[in-house]
Amino acid sequence: MSTGTDTAAPAVRPAAPAPAGEVRHAAPPPRPAPDAGHAVRPARQPLRALGRRLRALSLRSAAILVLLAVWETAPRLGLADPTFLPPVSEVAAAWWELLGNGQLGRHTWASLVRSFGGFAIAVVVAVPLGLLIGWYRPVAALLGPLLEVFRNTAALALLPVFVLLLGIGETSKVSIVVYACVWPILLNTISAVGNADPTLVRLARSMDLSTPRLFQKVILPASVPAVFTGIRLAGAVSILVLVAAEMIGAKAGLGYLINASQFNFAIPQMYAGIVTISAIGVAFNQLLVTIERRLSTWRVPS
Repeated sequence: MSTGTDTAAPAVRPAAPAPAGEVRHAAPPPRPAPDAGHAVRPARQPLRALGRRLRALSLRSAAILVLLAVWETAPRLGLADPTFLPPVSEVAAAWWELLGNGQLGRHTWASLVRSFGGFAIAVVVAVPLGLLIGWYRPVAALLGPLLEVFRNTAALALLPVFVLLLGIGETSKVSIVVYACVWPILLNTISAVGNADPTLVRLARSMDLSTPRLFQKVILPASVPAVFTGIRLAGAVSILVLVAAEMIGAKAGLGYLINASQFNFAIPQMYAGIVTISAIGVAFNQLLVTIERRLSTWRVPS
């Protein structure tokens, strides 16, 4: 006997045979749940991002690797005199030796203090002065001829004047760096303020914004790209001018190291100093680019 709660299982009937001449299509396979596909994609995204970064890194480093390969093979194959252009492996060994005995660190630190000190002073002086000259036309008309005279005077041409007036100590070296770095920053800042969108300026004035608020909301954001172009140029100039100044009169610094190595005919050590200067310049430029991106987050990427 079966109780009232029992239910009879439905009988499974065999599928009826298809009539003659009719083709019966098989039922499509069940589709996976929507969550299954979405669960796989996030796991692949980091791998794809890593692959893109590796490809970009390999593309950027390809030219450097080719240069190093040519530098290594040219002296060994007799295409260049190894006395004056040693292989890059010998330069690397000399660089490691200088690092181990402390000479490279001492000279690098001396150059960095002078270069970054003068660069920082130039930024603090040139950016506000450029904003002032670019915003007030009478100030620009008054100082324009004087700026044209000094900006066309090479910094290294004035190095003997700085040495005569300030001596051969640290003051003259930092001062020549300040002088060389001021002009790229100052001129780019003046140009940035003068090229601000006049429509935005009129709109801000129509909203009764005060001059400080106008600078904060319109002028400064619009000036960031051009100002940082001048700052990046000044960063490169600060290292180059300092190295030249250290070659003339200094007892420490990368310029002194390069010059002394040349006089002592220690050619690998000379190239080691040159490579160090190049590495510092690249690293400093990347730091400035990173800061510029942080300050320009409002810009819409093109």
